[in-house]
Amino acid sequence: MSRSLRRGSIAAIAALAIASLSSCAAGNTAETLEVKPDNASATLGTDIRLNNIVVVTGDESSGEHTGPANVTVNISNSGTEAIELQSITVGNGATASFTDEKGAALPAIIVPAGRALLLGGPGSPTAKIASTTVSVGGYVPTSFGFRNHEKVDAEAQVSPNKGLYQGYGPTTAPAAVPPKATGATTPAAPATGTTAPAAHH
Repeated sequence: MSRSLRRGSIAAIAALAIASLSSCAAGNTAETLEVKPDNASATLGTDIRLNNIVVVTGDESSGEHTGPANVTVNISNSGTEAIELQSITVGNGATASFTDEKGAALPAIIVPAGRALLLGGPGSPTAKIASTTVSVGGYVPTSFGFRNHEKVDAEAQVSPNKGLYQGYGPTTAPAAVPPKATGATTPAAPATGTTAPAAHH
């Protein structure tokens, strides 16, 4: 092999090595590799971590969903102070409302220091979206607003109310029972063997 060819081969090998080292230095995060994770996660500072961020729709398995949805996420607080989640926004600006496990409205979601909380799902507080348009099986931009104007943005997975997320989706409010009519009751039939009292003249 000529000296010039050897120099060319060495240069090519060096270039490949540098490229490989550069990709390792950049890390193997989904953002770096431009690969969507199966379950989105995000962090805020060193104490707050949001895991398994999913927007759960109805029972449809694919296609576009327009209507109510719930947001489920596991919020971990490893700090020394409680944190307060004040808002969740999905897609085109749809904002969630918070309720406790019994359905009562909550102004915010509190996660105590050193604890984790599952938002969404049976027996847990819920984040309900009245209506949004999302692609089932895809991803949707989701923003979490905390106290002190801190915010976390993530690409949440969109899943139907099936499989692992059965029971996490929006529930239909029970149909209202019509009230009983008033002022038009049927008179009771007289008891057998009784007669109306005779009129006195």
